[in-house]
Amino acid sequence: MRPNYKVELASGIFLLLGIAALVWLAMRATDYGQEIGKDTYRISARFTNVADLRVKSPVKIAGVTVGMVESIVLDPVMFEAVVNMDIATRFNEIPSDTGASVLTSGVLGDRYIGLEPGGAPDMLVEGDELFITQSALILEQVIGKYLFNTGSSDESQ
Repeated sequence: MRPNYKVELASGIFLLLGIAALVWLAMRATDYGQEIGKDTYRISARFTNVADLRVKSPVKIAGVTVGMVESIVLDPVMFEAVVNMDIATRFNEIPSDTGASVLTSGVLGDRYIGLEPGGAPDMLVEGDELFITQSALILEQVIGKYLFNTGSSDESQ
């Protein structure tokens, strides 16, 4: 029986296209390096827990990327994570009383910084620090608190 080279060639091409599509999808799903431009200003925020937040994670307001995480360092005195963020200068009207939260995105659990603008008349500038912060919610801690809750429930009634 003579092998059918056309079917084998078509199968091989189809397989290579499938692998290429999976590689492209994986690269798009994990690409934090969204371009915010060269003109940025830096702000910082302190968190008690940033979970697995990474450098180059997005900083978003209402789901729109306005910047990215530039660095994460530990304050050796307060033992808090200091997150430095680069914000694009085109978003220069963010109120100074803006709050920052470490949030989770998608099924894979990618972390990002979510900013919630306040109502102050003065705006954030280079070097400002956000004081209203909410640390990451760790699922294991929430489950542990629920399972082993020894809170005072009123059982005398």
